[in-house]
Amino acid sequence: MPHWRAWQRHNARLMLRCKFASVTCLAAILLAGCATRSVDVKPLPASPADFAGWSCTRIDNELDLVQQRATDVAYSVDERAGNNILALGFGVTVFWPAILAMRPDGLEAADLARLKGRDEALRVAAAAQGCPPVGVQLAASRAAGLPVGLGDRLVYEERHNLRQPLTESTLRLTALRRNELQFVLESKTGPGELWQQDLAGNVTTAPAGSLQWPHLLRSELVLGQVIAGDIVIAGDPLARARMRGQVVAVGSQTVADRRFDVAVIELFGDATAGENFTRVDGAIAVDRQSGVLLRLDLRCAQPVFNLQRRLARVLPAAP
Repeated sequence: MPHWRAWQRHNARLMLRCKFASVTCLAAILLAGCATRSVDVKPLPASPADFAGWSCTRIDNELDLVQQRATDVAYSVDERAGNNILALGFGVTVFWPAILAMRPDGLEAADLARLKGRDEALRVAAAAQGCPPVGVQLAASRAAGLPVGLGDRLVYEERHNLRQPLTESTLRLTALRRNELQFVLESKTGPGELWQQDLAGNVTTAPAGSLQWPHLLRSELVLGQVIAGDIVIAGDPLARARMRGQVVAVGSQTVADRRFDVAVIELFGDATAGENFTRVDGAIAVDRQSGVLLRLDLRCAQPVFNLQRRLARVLPAAP
C-alpha cells in the first residue's frame, strides 16, 4: 500500500507539471500574438501643411528619400525573418502592403508608421499643388549633384588573385533613374550587357557569372552602421555568400580624378560550398551619393568569391 500511495503522489506531481507546461505554452502563444501585426501598423499622421511651400521637384525628391528609407527598414526586417517577401523587389514606387505583410514590430514598426504617414502627407501636398505624376528619370537637380553623368565610362581594373594580371572592364552610364543607375558593360564583340545598381550601391542586375549584391547596402551609410545581406553569382542560384559588414570610414576623397563622398565597409561572412562553408572577408567602398562602386576586395578559398576590383578611370561623355 505505501508503494501504491507513493506512486499516486508521483502521478499527481507529473500531472501538475504537465498542466503548468500547458499553461506556459499557451501563455507563450498568447504573448506571441501580442506582437504588432501587419494590419496594426497604421500610418503616423503627418501634416501636408508642412510641405505647402515646397516645389514639386522638392516634394518628389523627398518622396524618393522616404521610400528609400522605408525600403532599408523593410530589408532589415526581411533579412532577419528570412521570409523573402521582398525578393521580387520594388519598382519606382514602394509597395506598402508587401512591406507591412512582413509583420514588423517594435522600433521598425514605428519607423514604418512614421514614414508611411510622411509619404501620404507628401502625396496630398503634391496633389494640392497640381504636381504632375512623378516620372522615372532622376530629377535634373539631383543628377547635377552626382559625381558621374550620362555617357560617362567607368573603367575598372580587376583580378581574381594576385598571380593574375589585371584586366579591364568598362561600364557606360546610359540612364539615370529615380532609384537606379543603368550601365552597359561594353564589349568589343557585341552590343554589351545590362548592369544596374540602385543609388545605395546594390547591384541588382549583372551579366551571368558576375558578382552582385542585390540588398547588401543601405542608403545614408554612416560611421559604425552595421549591414547584412548576400553576395551572389548572377545566374547561379547555388553560389551565395552570406555577409555582414560595418562602415569603418566615411569622407570626401578623390578617386579616378573625380570627387566622391566615400563610405568604406569592412565585410566578413561565409560562402556555401555544397554542405560546407568557406570564410569570406574583405571590404567595399562606394560613393554615398550615387552608389558607384569605387573598390571591392574579397578574399575567399572559393575562386568565384575571390576578387579585387577598383575604379581606375572615369572617361567623360563625348561632347
